[in-house]
Amino acid sequence: MKTKEQILQENLSERNKCLVYTRVMGYHRPVESFNIGKKGEHKQRTHFTEGKCC
Repeated sequence: MKTKEQILQENLSERNKCLVYTRVMGYHRPVESFNIGKKGEHKQRTHFTEGKCC
């Protein structure tokens, strides 16, 4: 059985960068353009899923 690292190395040429966007003050902005403090705040955010109301 292959490890995660082996699988990643085998498929390295097929990988590409993924941009993560977040909503800030009513518009979407890429997280990679944040400064150090804002990146830290983004990592501390609590993510939730909304359940059914009835």
